[in-house]
Amino acid sequence: MARKVFIGAGAGFAGDRTDAAGPVVEALARCDGPRFLMFETLAERTLALAQLERRRDPDRGYNPALERFIAPILARCLEAGIKIVGNFGSANPHAVARRIAAIAREQGLKQPRIAIVEGDDLMGRMTQAELVARETGGALLAKAGEIISANLYLGARPIAQALDQGADIVVTGRVADSALALGPLMHAFGWRDDDWDRLAAGTLAGHLLECGAQVTGGYFADPGVKDVPNLAEVGYPIAEIDDDGGIVIGKPTGSGGRVDRQTVIEQLLYEIHDPAAYLAPDVVLDLTDVSVEEIAPDRVRVIGARGRPAPATLKATVCVDGGVLGEAEISYAGVNAAARAKLAADIVIERLRTRAPSLAVRVDAIGVVSVLGSAGAVPDIAASESSDIRLRFAAQAATQAEVEILLDEVEALYCAGPAGGAGVRRRVTPRLASASCLIERTFAAPGVVMLGAGA
Repeated sequence: MARKVFIGAGAGFAGDRTDAAGPVVEALARCDGPRFLMFETLAERTLALAQLERRRDPDRGYNPALERFIAPILARCLEAGIKIVGNFGSANPHAVARRIAAIAREQGLKQPRIAIVEGDDLMGRMTQAELVARETGGALLAKAGEIISANLYLGARPIAQALDQGADIVVTGRVADSALALGPLMHAFGWRDDDWDRLAAGTLAGHLLECGAQVTGGYFADPGVKDVPNLAEVGYPIAEIDDDGGIVIGKPTGSGGRVDRQTVIEQLLYEIHDPAAYLAPDVVLDLTDVSVEEIAPDRVRVIGARGRPAPATLKATVCVDGGVLGEAEISYAGVNAAARAKLAADIVIERLRTRAPSLAVRVDAIGVVSVLGSAGAVPDIAASESSDIRLRFAAQAATQAEVEILLDEVEALYCAGPAGGAGVRRRVTPRLASASCLIERTFAAPGVVMLGAGA
């Protein structure tokens, strides 16, 4: 068995930088031991949108940036023996596996062995009534229409099994983000399913890597408070993990960003609901005894993770139709711009009291009052000394026809509103709503299918 494993982050979300993985791959190629490149590109809304795309085209439904992520690094990873593990399969991991195989053919490469992790999709395996009965923290599903997607967060064991079978690339749909790192560690070290402390350490390693550059200074940065050098070329993280679960977080030599106690601790606590009991499919992680120590420039050791037996249930995210969002914008500039913008907002709100009384409208003056504004109230724009005001109106409704009333009123301000309105933009966006369910493990059916050479 290996003594040390190296895992690099190639992406931390679906829209991440597609050139970030290159320096990570080159750094991994110089490491001595099993090496893995992890792509975390899947969120709840991302998966639901992929399900909708798959309905329209059975050959799609996976991360649309797949080729930009994979094509530049595929040859180097295969040459250096770096295994790729990613959840860019989204709603259609079989299709993404075929596309990766095609990219390899197009590049004249020897066909990689590609494994597909199945079993996260609950559609057809559970009824809406069964999901309604298991919803937590609300009753969205009981009042919802058609379910668009229902996916379990699978654990790391299927990923480990795929690697045990000789996979060069493992493609998943919905798995726990941390499982993308824990699976390779279970494979490389032979960790048992009940070795709770080691599973906890592997889950922690995955948690530190899963958001990409957040642990190396991205998102952390706050000029003058938390300065980060060369953020434009921030290096994505690489974790070194030993058989006992000790972790060292670093980044490619010469890359931008920073790795220190502050960046690591901030990511350590990111989205942690209970530091003593962070629930994952494979283990309950206890962070309360974790220590974080800087051992060299841009190298931080993390030890002390403890684990308890895995939860009896698995989380599932269920997405349903959330209606539509209507947005319209208009600008006022020059002398007395703020007063004219305030008048424009008042006109639209007054008109909607009779034309669409049930529509809750939010008005923002971008750069003056936007993030801190509230629905149903016109912000105090007139008090602003700005001579450049961009108004944004927004409303959510069940149908497009309802929000179009608002958009028409904003556009009518061109001639029926105060002087100088310009630059109207209008947009209608379908919305999704999501609920969480706790599902008994008997409903889970994880499996591994090997696409194989020549696919």
